Amino acid sequence: MSALARAPQVPPQFEARVLRDVSMAKHTSWHVGGTADLCFVPRDVRELAAFLRQLEPQLPILWVGLGSNLLVRDGGVRGVVIMTHGALGALARVNATTIQAEAGVPCARIARQCVQWGLGSAEFLAGIPGTLGGALAMNAGAWGGETWRHVLEVDTLDRRGLVRTRPAADFEVGYRSVHGPEGEWFVAARLHFEPRPDVDSGVIRDLLERRKQSQPIGEWSCGSVFTNPPGEHAARLIETAGLKGFRIGDAAVSMKHANFIINHGAARAVDIEAVIRHVQETVAARHGILLRTEVRIVGESE
Repeated sequence: MSALARAPQVPPQFEARVLRDVSMAKHTSWHVGGTADLCFVPRDVRELAAFLRQLEPQLPILWVGLGSNLLVRDGGVRGVVIMTHGALGALARVNATTIQAEAGVPCARIARQCVQWGLGSAEFLAGIPGTLGGALAMNAGAWGGETWRHVLEVDTLDRRGLVRTRPAADFEVGYRSVHGPEGEWFVAARLHFEPRPDVDSGVIRDLLERRKQSQPIGEWSCGSVFTNPPGEHAARLIETAGLKGFRIGDAAVSMKHANFIINHGAARAVDIEAVIRHVQETVAARHGILLRTEVRIVGESE
């Protein structure tokens, strides 16, 4: 590993704002992971752009929102982690059918605010346990809704600090996948929803109650680990392969929903990753289908 990766340099004017050797276990919903070399929480997009412009070009960058769809390996993350939650948090109504939200806004907050504004078809966002930035990056969805069905345009930022506004048509969007211009990150979006004055928070409460009945809410997990293969459900494949309750250390396939892997308190990232591999191998042997991970796995092994 290079000396730069071991001791990354920080632009002098940001030295007091950058944290070093930050435990990623405190910033992921699985509560596992090693340390990040550097961690930066920007005040706004302008400051973030200035920070990125002055980083050494070869320094790796990882963007993290609520850490709800992220497995950080036990060896940690080299380079700098940009924390958007609590930083890029602006949310506003643009007109009768359009809202603007920054990347750090939790999806559940967008859902609740749209109800307040009398906008419908946003309720599904309450079932996404992450921020808008992550939802844009993977076309997150729940209860039949998907993020990019509502995207009009996005603002992106590259490591030179250049902000661009791009229409949704600039991106190739599929089920849990989004491909667009290389080297750009989402910092905001304009989203379209239907006016529905009769919508109320009871719709979201009902959806969340259904979720609570079928998913292990309140336990340490990342949500769904695997994407659903065409015409199938990952949870059904895992359950019929006899894997509910399968355990390595303190990491186990949920007994309540087979597409969830739970950290029962003392799991390490290596345990969770081993459970993921075992599930993939067993389902492939039993059903002839290789499950693709929805969760993003980053960082280095110890």
